[in-house]
Amino acid sequence: MPPFLLLLFLQFILSKSQQNYINNKQLDCLTNYTTTLGYKCNGLSSKCTSYITFSTTRQYTTPLTISSLIGADADEIAKLNNISVNDELTPARLVVAPLECGCSGGIYQHNATYVLKEKGETIFSVANNTYEGLTTCQSMIAQNSLNYHDLLVGMKLNVPIRCACPTSNQEDAGFKYLLVYLVNWDDTIELIANIFSSDVSTILVANELNPDDVIFPFTPLLVPLKNVPININTSAASTPPPVSPPQVPVAPSGGNENNNSSKKWIFVGVGVGVVFLILVVMGFLYRRRRHQKLPLVVNKTKNPDKSSATSYTGAMPAEMKSFSESYVRDAVGSLTLYRFEELEEATGFFGESNRIEGSVYRGSFKGDEAAVKVMKGDVSAEINVLKLINHSNIIRLSGFCLHQGSTYLVYEFAENGSLNDWLHHHQKNKKMLEQSSYFLGWKQRIQISYDAADALNYLHNCANPPYIHKNLKSSNILLDANMRGKLVDFGLSRAIENKDRPEGGGDLSAIMTRHVVGTYGYMAPEYIENGLITPKLDIFALGVVMLELLSGKEATVPGNKDGTDSREDETILLSETIKEILDDDEDMINKKGVREKLQDFMDPLLGVEYPLDLAYSIAELAKSCVSKDLNHRPPIVEVLISLSKILALSLDWDPTDELQRSRSLDQGR
Repeated sequence: MPPFLLLLFLQFILSKSQQNYINNKQLDCLTNYTTTLGYKCNGLSSKCTSYITFSTTRQYTTPLTISSLIGADADEIAKLNNISVNDELTPARLVVAPLECGCSGGIYQHNATYVLKEKGETIFSVANNTYEGLTTCQSMIAQNSLNYHDLLVGMKLNVPIRCACPTSNQEDAGFKYLLVYLVNWDDTIELIANIFSSDVSTILVANELNPDDVIFPFTPLLVPLKNVPININTSAASTPPPVSPPQVPVAPSGGNENNNSSKKWIFVGVGVGVVFLILVVMGFLYRRRRHQKLPLVVNKTKNPDKSSATSYTGAMPAEMKSFSESYVRDAVGSLTLYRFEELEEATGFFGESNRIEGSVYRGSFKGDEAAVKVMKGDVSAEINVLKLINHSNIIRLSGFCLHQGSTYLVYEFAENGSLNDWLHHHQKNKKMLEQSSYFLGWKQRIQISYDAADALNYLHNCANPPYIHKNLKSSNILLDANMRGKLVDFGLSRAIENKDRPEGGGDLSAIMTRHVVGTYGYMAPEYIENGLITPKLDIFALGVVMLELLSGKEATVPGNKDGTDSREDETILLSETIKEILDDDEDMINKKGVREKLQDFMDPLLGVEYPLDLAYSIAELAKSCVSKDLNHRPPIVEVLISLSKILALSLDWDPTDELQRSRSLDQGR
């Protein structure tokens, strides 16, 4: 048979036996990809017994509770896993469960129901958190007539769980069942095949995958089985992932060299990283139409007076008529309108003792603290962005006031100031020197990195419309009472409108500007040189912030500052320094390898109280973020997932372990 005919024949055979891998498309809830709606009915039978895997959680730890969630037989679950129906299993235990799978509307599915139990649950959280990816938000939206923007506790949802029946080709090959396996941390096709005594090629063919394709955690993968999955090799599935630098691959079409590996790298997130990831992407559906008043103002009335802040609903007052900009009119109704006298009283008449920095003052409104920022000119960009945004890692805009040509914006108060102050102003601020607790430990630094990435992920992927911040830097990350990061200053932000996208959808196409503004050291090369604006602009700045958190150094420092650097007239960029630090070539002058150079790079205030392996992981991630080629920078979702792994491992890290390790190394020298 000629080669081209053989190829056509193989494609025909494969088309009769494959199902498309979902490829992480379940995260985009507002797009109905065919693969997200379920597996197509291409089997010999319209009904069959199928199997799924489920990882136990605190709420679902027994066959009885799992059966109530997925609508399966508790006795059968117990039998398959060699336990009793009331046996309490440890969290993250892999459980196999049988399902009655049927064809409905050309799609295989098992029907379950779920009653919303907590305030704030969304279609996305139910699909990806509660059901762990066994269903998708797209299929749930298609099969529920409820308004998914306004879900309430007690509402009943239809949950179409993914399943499939073997095709004729699979049955001819001896496969009797198809199991939906939920990909886990650091899984590979080889590992999955080992768990179920299967082979790699069978799984690849069943999911239309190539050996070099990327698979993602929390996504379903079909595993053909010849026998009922009893006593599976759970030890292979529960092997903890090694502590290693996070791999940051790109999609197969991206052309990155990482795709040459035969291993199917997974974007990993361990332990609490799972929860972090789900919380991040919940925003895809939870786009609020109404803008909630913040609890900053206790007394709200419909009749404004001089002693209480109000949500303004009346006619435009005289002092506002001089501001004819539409943004002011739009803001009324969604933000609180303050009287100038209220702001004077709250800030002590804008006294110097209440000045936080520049034109920002601390204010107290009936015991609730706030930050009042005085601004001149058009502040529409900041108002228009913040009045639409609701995210825990983005500063909240509570209200505003117009007075004698100035705009006063009232924000939530971040008690601990800016990240820049904590990292760089120890020698300038006596308060910091006097308080030994005024210091960022390792875990706090990783948490702040994660918070900043979380905020960017919301802006890039969840806000409507999406936004590019354009001015991310350590001084624009504030720290609240719990030392959690809050992104501020949206004056330069840029909305990603539909006109900015290429025809047919997809990623943002190039936006060009001649008005290049920002802070040198944080601005990406393509923006400085060509005025090119893409979300990768924020990725570059985030990489610089991560390097600041690692080193305690500023984004730029003058050359020859300590007399040792030969670049006397140059400004040294932190984004360039890390590339020299992580160069695999040994430093022939100082006889130092990467490990020693990285230790020298780290913030001296950390001492030895940080895990060097995880510091290396952060450094590698930051290095990829500050790549000169924007196409080599990872998207924010990949950065966030990598940080979730590092954060989870950091939270479990014991500083005494590193101290003992350091002492052992010193003794061995």
